[in-house]
Amino acid sequence: MSLVAPREGFRDWLDRLHPSGLLYSTYEQRLIAELDKTRLPKHVAVLADGNRRWARLNAPDEALVAGYRAGAAKLKDFVGWCDEVGLAYVTLWVLSTENMRRAGDDEFGPLLDVIANLVDELADAGRWQVRTVGALDLLPCDVADRLRAACARTEDTNGMIVNIAVSYGGRHELRDAFRSLLAAESEKGTSLADLSETLEIDQIADHLYTAGQPDPDLIIRTSGEQRLSGFLLWQSAHSEYYFCEALWPDFRRVDFLRALRAYGARERRFGR
Repeated sequence: MSLVAPREGFRDWLDRLHPSGLLYSTYEQRLIAELDKTRLPKHVAVLADGNRRWARLNAPDEALVAGYRAGAAKLKDFVGWCDEVGLAYVTLWVLSTENMRRAGDDEFGPLLDVIANLVDELADAGRWQVRTVGALDLLPCDVADRLRAACARTEDTNGMIVNIAVSYGGRHELRDAFRSLLAAESEKGTSLADLSETLEIDQIADHLYTAGQPDPDLIIRTSGEQRLSGFLLWQSAHSEYYFCEALWPDFRRVDFLRALRAYGARERRFGR
């Protein structure tokens, strides 16, 4: 099932024919021309915040799932924008472990369905390798199986890596990383005493959900919130942050281009 109304693309085309749309398009093209291609991030992550608030403001007579659907449609757009500028990795946080506490709410089932539809559509686009990062064991079995199946369909796809952070929490990730590390070392016969003397940072990184991937260079958060909320706690040690006031469904391509421009203007020191 498509998350975007069939006529939405036509409406966007009509909007661009309006004088204000033409002005917007001109500004967008100017931003693209101003981007320094040598200073683009390799990996961008996004905290797509504000879907529920968007629904209350824009669809007050509808269930909150309207906001989730609008947010999912924007996530598809966002992945396309990242691909257009040549990024290699993108990470989308769609469901936190804290959100799992709402599992008894009426909106939780529809939210999971929206997420599963999103992952299916990204996988079926045939352009990207889609992966999940998170504690899938916390999800209902049918949803987890659907997500795994969608990702499996993209294993041989050569393209941008799209990480879907679902049932994700930074503390959960570190817990799981240490459990995996301890189990692996135990299988090799390493004692805890020996491990405590020899453990290196890279060994821990090798057991993260994103093992083998570069850390995010740029993390974008929308809806005016300016906190980390536990997102990629380990990987974000030297990430640049960009905060945007727009609620996620209202996040525009021009906002994305501004984030890239801001990133390119910064001097990255990596703690030095």
